[in-house]
Amino acid sequence: MKKTITFLIFFAILMIAPFFMESLIAQPPPPPDPEAIPIDGGLGFLLAAGMAYGAKKLHKNKQDKQE
Repeated sequence: MKKTITFLIFFAILMIAPFFMESLIAQPPPPPDPEAIPIDGGLGFLLAAGMAYGAKKLHKNKQDKQE
């Protein structure tokens, strides 16, 4: 009984899998978005946040060494 159920599940997966593969392969790439958001704006905020975090860590380490 266990062999039969295992065989049926395996067979069903083999029968269904090509449909999913075909749909993934057949799709063309999406067209480029003409109104894409530039990386520059977010990158500046990320750089500023990283610098602030680094300054905070340096300040905290300096205080911990003085104590």
